[in-house]
Amino acid sequence: MSTITEIVDVEVPVSTAYNQWTQFEEFPKFMEGVEEIRQVDATHTHWVTRFGGVTREFDATITEQHPDERVAWTSDSGPDHAGVITFHRLDDSRTRVTAQMDIDPEGFAENVADKLGVLDRRVKGDLKRFKEFIEQRGRETGGWRGDVDRPGQ
Repeated sequence: MSTITEIVDVEVPVSTAYNQWTQFEEFPKFMEGVEEIRQVDATHTHWVTRFGGVTREFDATITEQHPDERVAWTSDSGPDHAGVITFHRLDDSRTRVTAQMDIDPEGFAENVADKLGVLDRRVKGDLKRFKEFIEQRGRETGGWRGDVDRPGQ
């Protein structure tokens, strides 16, 4: 299992950054290798990804979500991974977005990519493209402001 942590500061208010991140179906616009995400319901998503010529489909569950603070998830099927995206208000117009993910690479290509730091660079690139996406727009494409409490709370 590998842990990846990346940080990017975006020039939008925290609510704008958070609202955009809740628009999972927009992820293919800035995430490399993500071909499609379908929001099944408030806490479930279905993903189609492509890495090293291999297409994978998997389901994920949002395990915790609090407006302007965090979105956490875990995979239900396919590649074993979990993570959390946190949003920190720097000032009225700037937000720090932190991605922390635990990934257990599946298959030869993903294991090699992990060992060579490719997965770290991919997450870093995804956050950079998120920054460009939201800053160019200046506003979110939508938002979901519901709360999802961590299991057991």
